[in-house]
Amino acid sequence: MPGTCVIGLQWGDEAKGKLVDILTEHHDIVVRYQGGANAGHTVVSGGETWKLSLIPSGILRDGVTCVVTGGVVLDPVAVLREIDMLEGRGVRVGAKLLLSDRTHVVFPWHVAEDRLLDGSLAGGEAIGTTGRGIGPCYRDKVGRALAVRLGDLYRPGFPDTLRHIVAAKRRLLGLQGEASAALPELDADGILADTLRLAARLEPFVADTTAFLLDAAEAGRRLLFEGAQGTLLDVDHGTYPFVTSSNSSGLGVGSGSGVPPRWIDRSIGVVKAYSTRVGGGPLPTEQDNAVGMHLRERGNEYGTVTRRPRRCGWFDDVAARYAARLSGVDELAVMLLDVLGGLDELRICTAYEIDGRTVTHFPSHVDDLRHARPVYETLPGWQEDLGAVRSVAGLPGAAQRYVQRIGELLGRPVSIVSVGPDRAQTIPCDHPGGGERSWPRHPSPARA
Repeated sequence: MPGTCVIGLQWGDEAKGKLVDILTEHHDIVVRYQGGANAGHTVVSGGETWKLSLIPSGILRDGVTCVVTGGVVLDPVAVLREIDMLEGRGVRVGAKLLLSDRTHVVFPWHVAEDRLLDGSLAGGEAIGTTGRGIGPCYRDKVGRALAVRLGDLYRPGFPDTLRHIVAAKRRLLGLQGEASAALPELDADGILADTLRLAARLEPFVADTTAFLLDAAEAGRRLLFEGAQGTLLDVDHGTYPFVTSSNSSGLGVGSGSGVPPRWIDRSIGVVKAYSTRVGGGPLPTEQDNAVGMHLRERGNEYGTVTRRPRRCGWFDDVAARYAARLSGVDELAVMLLDVLGGLDELRICTAYEIDGRTVTHFPSHVDDLRHARPVYETLPGWQEDLGAVRSVAGLPGAAQRYVQRIGELLGRPVSIVSVGPDRAQTIPCDHPGGGERSWPRHPSPARA
């Protein structure tokens, strides 16, 4: 059986975790292929809320294997905290979880580097880092000389490797004088003892996940790939430098997981019915007003990991269409549609005005995006509460038209609509894996 991937088409926080949890029922293996403990996936079921950062959302289902691949950077403390939380709430992890021996390990010095650099650019604008050492760990990964993979923890030479790295990091961080008051002491023996203790607990989960997934694909097992963050945060193709440290678009699936694209035949792009982002960087449709507050409070737009308030604005078709093309998605899931209830009118950004020109392409340079003024199309809103709606036909006419318009503008069918955080508040507009679609495919408007 071919695979499915779920990819966020905005700046993250698109409710991908909920969608993955639902789709897991139709798959055998759920794969997390990039990012780290900076991600936050929330799933609500039966009145219970689950917050996960590293372990795939599919862990809540029985009979499914969850895989964290080598494209992820792993904080041992964070993943064990999640395992303990799940076990404590009655979810048996056991053999359901595999951690790649190729995944790079986040150490205390990575967190120290994050604090030292404080995630700011020249001029003081924040990139939006969570301060969990993710970026520094990826930097060491590509630098190679000071990197440690999970499988290295079980090699005889690891203690000497760690002592060498700590000595180098102490020199690089300059843990002397005034700096030592702001950064934790990097004690090699203490870190080694803690790491070996954590490694012992993690060892039952460690495996060559690349071989496992290739075998599974060739055996016809159904794979579901779960991305973290969103396409517009992709380190190569997003709003650089206000991005994450990995390829969070659909382009990262193969390189992060080790599974070639030939094994994926369904790609679902996930969008909120409006736009949000955390930290610095341009958000052309941002509404720093009563509309923005409505979206934040109705949508509970506070970071799953950090609880930072998210910036909110109208739906940006220019950005989302670029992301859909870049990630190669076949269909769309429109999430948090209920949040728009109570607004008299809604707006969708269909173009930008930049330096006197109207453009419909997404700029490659952040400065151009910063100067972009959105060109809006206005649609009627609705007052009804959508929380109890369970079918497309049950949506108010204005809500149906709004969803249909998103599909028209992005040139892809909407196959899923979400009207609340619970599993039951998800309306499938087609059958998982195929079938007749309730939302027709519309041709994309002409683009300049």
